[in-house]
Amino acid sequence: MENRILGRTGREISILGLGGVVLVDTTQEQANAIVGEALDHGINYFDVAPSYGKDQETEKRLGPALKGNRDKVFLACKTGQRTKYGANEELKRSLQHLCTDQLDLYQLHAITSKEDVETIFGPGGAMEAFIEARDAGLIRHLGFSAHSVEAALTAMDRFDFDTALFPINFVTYYEGNFGPQIIAKAEERGVARLALKAMARTNWKENANRPFPHCWYEPLSDPHLAELALRFTLSQPITAAIPPGDPGLFRLAMDIAENLRPITEAEQTELRSYAQGLQPIFKAA
Repeated sequence: MENRILGRTGREISILGLGGVVLVDTTQEQANAIVGEALDHGINYFDVAPSYGKDQETEKRLGPALKGNRDKVFLACKTGQRTKYGANEELKRSLQHLCTDQLDLYQLHAITSKEDVETIFGPGGAMEAFIEARDAGLIRHLGFSAHSVEAALTAMDRFDFDTALFPINFVTYYEGNFGPQIIAKAEERGVARLALKAMARTNWKENANRPFPHCWYEPLSDPHLAELALRFTLSQPITAAIPPGDPGLFRLAMDIAENLRPITEAEQTELRSYAQGLQPIFKAA
């Protein structure tokens, strides 16, 4: 699988990452098998958060599954805590669960508003914990994830983050005008781009049958459309993408990524036509 440089970190990571949601409701044996399969396919980028699953179960599964391979992978984690104390405590637990003494990337999880950013950067805010942990060698690089254009732009104005993880999806691009402005700001500030929701279609309809219980949105499962969607995202100026949190869709994404071709103009026209009338899962305000 192709690797790309993750911005100023200088690290080479696979263009596809394994998101911790894939490990929700798995046994340790099942988690070991999924992680081993990902490693065999050339994936070295793993992203997890304590909020994935009950009682931090995905961290507790991923740590043991990576034993013997920790030095070969780029391990990213997140915290939803907004205070220094909360972030410090959650970081300690994550390091323990993940069986490591250092994270390659620690991210503010799902910042959503300017007020959120102000709390994070205020006195006793989470950024104090992030900077101290980096200086102490507990984490190597600092980043954030966001589902809000406003929050992402505001965060990048406040700090020189190494990475930004946010939705880059053809429906949100074409129908929601969500994504281009974050990419532009990140490029201007030298922030590496990581993508979420590449294979999203739209929101689930009320009372819809949900064959992918760990996806809060309706993902694309049609192989042709899923391929076009992932190739669209990976053809943007980004380093890597995290596919949906379903083992079957994750395997589909691995097959697509291993045979990656840039999206063509004709294929973009097809996606734009398909997106018309779909409700994007995120829209710019």
